[in-house]
This record gives sequence, C-alpha cells and structure tokens, in this order.
Amino acid sequence: MSDPVPAILEGDATGEIAAIFADIRATYRIGVVNLIWRHLAVFDGALPWAWASLKPLYVGGHVAAAAAVLRAERPLPEAPRVPAAAWACIGLDPAPVRDVIAAYDRSNPMALAALTLLRESTAPGFAASGTPRAPVFPEEAPIPLPALLTLDEMPPQAAEMVLALNALGSTAEAPILASMYRHMAHWPGALSLAYGVLAPLHASGALQAAIAATRDLAREEAGRMAILLPRLPPPPDLPPVQAALDAFIQDAIGRMVVNGGVLGGSL
Repeated sequence: MSDPVPAILEGDATGEIAAIFADIRATYRIGVVNLIWRHLAVFDGALPWAWASLKPLYVGGHVAAAAAVLRAERPLPEAPRVPAAAWACIGLDPAPVRDVIAAYDRSNPMALAALTLLRESTAPGFAASGTPRAPVFPEEAPIPLPALLTLDEMPPQAAEMVLALNALGSTAEAPILASMYRHMAHWPGALSLAYGVLAPLHASGALQAAIAATRDLAREEAGRMAILLPRLPPPPDLPPVQAALDAFIQDAIGRMVVNGGVLGGSL
C-alpha cells in the first residue's frame, strides 16, 4: 500500500524547502511538518509563496487567535470518555497517544484558518470581512513525535485500521490520508479505541455536520485576518495549487480539526 498524496518527506528535503520545513516546525512548536506543507512542496514555487504569505500572521499571533476561536467554538459531537481500565486492558500507556493528538490539535486549527485565508485570497473579489482579533501568543512547550509511518511500515491490521479511521467524517470518495492516524499506528490498540469513539458519530452524521460547521467558522476567521495578508505573487501554475488547498480544507484538515478534538476529549 502507498500513501495517495505526493509529498516531500522531511528527511528528503534540501535547500530552501528544508529551511522552510525547519521554520514551520519551529513556528508550530511540534516535531512534524503537516502533510499539506509537504504536499505544497511538490508544486513549483507553492511552498515558498504559501509560507511567506502566512508566516507573518503566525508570528504576529493572528493565526493563533483564529485557532483559539476554532477550538472553542467548533461544535464537537459528544463522545464518552474512554476509562483508564480500557487502556490497561490493551496494555498501553495513554500518554504518548495523547501527545500525538494534542500536537495535531495544536497545528490543525491553525492550518485550517490560515490555509482557508490563503485559498480565499486567490479567488476573484477577495476582500476582508470583519475586524482582526487581538493577537494571541500561547506559551506552549514543543511536542516531540515518533516517526511518521507509511502504510507499508505498519502491521497489516494496523494499516487496515488507519484506513478505516481515515474514512470517518469524510464525504470524499478517496479521503486524504491524515498523518495523525499514521502517528497513532505506533500503538495499534489506540486505533481500535479511536474507531470505537468515532464510528458511531460518523454513522449518525454528527461528524460530517460538525466538520461543515467548523469549515464555516474557519471562513469567518479568514475574513477577519484578510486585511493582514501580504499579497505576494502566486506560484506560476496556480490552479493545481488551488485544487490542493481545496482538497485539504474540504477534507483532511477540516475533518481532523473535529476528529482530533473529539478524540482529545475522549481518549
């Protein structure tokens, strides 16, 4: 099995791309570069344009302010808290799993707000709507993460569970494979617990409704930040970059802002 989205691996990055990856890790204060940034790196000029456009809003505290709103106002479906005994029954310490979920719940709301703004800025008639929020500068320690596993590096049953989890909340025919589940595959039992939490919410439609509402919130926050966005020349071949942003906003990142929030509360 192979991962469906082409991307530059962090270990394979060189030159300007490697420098931007390092800057993203330092800015996010987590030990991983999210898939969307690694995917943008395959398009000529896309990653330098995207990061140069958005980094001032990251370091200025505006993306963090938007992310705080998304975390506070996303309409997370209710899910039961997994008891400590469940972790004991599968022989797992929940701490490293919770660290993975916390890392993505730090980065995904920021990415959703920022990338929604970037994508909207390429549309005709783009304009600000609303007043920028006061900057936020959270004091957050870096979160180290284990190696990002490919599907082929996982036990077959773990890879099957990763793909099953990845379908939850998605309305796409071929959902983008979320990196969070690939990190969680170091602990296959945690994948089973996560599936038990999310599958009923997917079956009821609660996840899908929450994801759509969260994307609407991200558009509102993007409108507030629009006046602050530098208007830099876009990459030479913009349409495939727009399509990539659409795919991640509509499916992977929007989905994982909700799913990660649910799992953070439950696990």
